[in-house]
Amino acid sequence: MFVLNVTYIAPIEAVEPHVEPHMKWVAEGYERGWFLASGRKNPRTGGLILAKGNREEIQAYLAVDPFVTGGVAQYEVTEVLFSRTTPGFEALAE
Repeated sequence: MFVLNVTYIAPIEAVEPHVEPHMKWVAEGYERGWFLASGRKNPRTGGLILAKGNREEIQAYLAVDPFVTGGVAQYEVTEVLFSRTTPGFEALAE
């Protein structure tokens, strides 16, 4: 399991034009079976994605996120090996 922590490195006004293409990119991550959950941070300084799969493939996919190619955000990737979950979240420990 990977926690993909995206942080804006540009003012929100510069981020806004990239939101729609980014959301299409996120949808494709779900279609590929990599993304399990996603959302924006509050306050709005970036977002988080929970992902599964091959680290190299996911990192290559992050490199083509419109936020990254547009120079408005960067990612930190953290691998987490969950050993326990509450009922209904067992997929997080796979």
